[in-house]
Amino acid sequence: MQALIELLAGFIALLAAAALAQFGVDLTSVKPDREVHRVSDCRSQATPALISVRKADDC
Repeated sequence: MQALIELLAGFIALLAAAALAQFGVDLTSVKPDREVHRVSDCRSQATPALISVRKADDC
């Protein structure tokens, strides 16, 4: 009797997953890790260079 109940519960879960998959819902997906973007701060002083170039203020 217990096996029959587990079989029916598994079948209902299978049907529910198939129905939700039609709408793009994925119950087994793992959330992707966040990407880390490192940014550099603007330097307060210009670095010495051999060629003089006009510096943009938008960093």
